[in-house]
Amino acid sequence: MAEEIRAGGLSLVPGTAADLTADRTALSVSLGAVVPAEWPPADLADALPVFLAWLTADPASTGWNLWYVVAGGTLVGSCGFLGRPSAEGEVEIGYGVLPAFRGRGYATAAAGALIGWAFAHPEVRRVTAQADPENRPSVRVLEKIGFVPDGAGDEGCVRFVLAGPDAQAT
Repeated sequence: MAEEIRAGGLSLVPGTAADLTADRTALSVSLGAVVPAEWPPADLADALPVFLAWLTADPASTGWNLWYVVAGGTLVGSCGFLGRPSAEGEVEIGYGVLPAFRGRGYATAAAGALIGWAFAHPEVRRVTAQADPENRPSVRVLEKIGFVPDGAGDEGCVRFVLAGPDAQAT
């Protein structure tokens, strides 16, 4: 099971099936953090059943899906992967920060820490992401971490890729 990651004043806590179905009070106790009334944001609320299905089908996959991002004792966002690495060693990352906490570097720090966690697994050779080109803050997060555009993504998004240390050396 994945362990909590601490980076740049943030705590990244791997989501469990119990966390994904918890109300705000129970989630607050589990995380040891204040959970804002705006939690979960709409886009994450839509994805929670998918994360729950993955964790239910494969409980050992904790870490390859949703992570909670906590800063200063408050849940500020989430970051995570869309499942285990593919046969080619690729994982896709996503991230989001509640509006009240944007512009503070949380997405960059959280995504960077989680990418470091992924690359510590030898089977991971590349991390991909998708971003709407109109969402400049999200694109900037990817650029700061070192992602490069890699063609068209889904639904008008641009696909970005970051090769791992082993892949870059070959």
